[in-house]
Amino acid sequence: MREGLERLLCGDRFMLGTALAGVCAVAALATFAGGGTGMSALEMTRMGSAPGPRALGLGDAMSTMPAPIWTLGYATAMLAMWWIMMLAMMLPSATPMILQYAALGRLRDGPRIIWASPYVFAAGYGLVWGTFSLLAVLLQWRLGEARMLSPMLLTGSRWLAAGLLAGAGVWQLSPMKMHCLTLCRSPASFLVRHCRKGALRMGLTHGAYCLGCCWALMLLLFYGGVMNLYWIAGLSGLVLAEKLAPAGPWLARIVGLGLIVWGAALALAVV
Repeated sequence: MREGLERLLCGDRFMLGTALAGVCAVAALATFAGGGTGMSALEMTRMGSAPGPRALGLGDAMSTMPAPIWTLGYATAMLAMWWIMMLAMMLPSATPMILQYAALGRLRDGPRIIWASPYVFAAGYGLVWGTFSLLAVLLQWRLGEARMLSPMLLTGSRWLAAGLLAGAGVWQLSPMKMHCLTLCRSPASFLVRHCRKGALRMGLTHGAYCLGCCWALMLLLFYGGVMNLYWIAGLSGLVLAEKLAPAGPWLARIVGLGLIVWGAALALAVV
């Protein structure tokens, strides 16, 4: 009986892990393809990294290509782009939590477990980042209207850039960031604390903690370029390291201090 349960557990986790890996891979490939923007992320990275936009300033950067017209179709495409990108960046760091939730549920409930519960948990997590994506699209629209964001989706405003960098740095050092990071780094602690909730609520709750960890870092995409592959890869790696590496909390603090210094230097036109 015990051996059969262990085989069932391993089989379930293998299927779940494969499904999560598949979603991550599809999201990453879709992000690389441009997420429905009509231009690949590689092309946008090359254009955004050219010396012209950063060196010439916002006005010239804005003139390199026509400003987008915000229709319902364009807004939907932007929402899809952000949401796909967030899944590609954030779901890998949430996979250990989802797998442990599945294992705990099977051990606790045995044959009575609903096999779909871990997938519902993952869906709740994804919904949180979908909400963030919607807010990011609204911010993108307002920044574009204020001519603080180029059509290449990066800011040419020194003050906005400095604010994004310094603000992210301050958040990295905040008690709320550390509280959220602690729960994200300890699946067992999170699951014990919230085990009485349903799968969807637990997924939403974990997504909220993850959002508390990383929302300020994700907004740095407006500085580096929303579809800049270097920034996407760098921020994804940072999130993984913060959550999984033994020195994750210290890394978060060091990065926070660095971002504050970077933002201050930019505001003072030192860099």
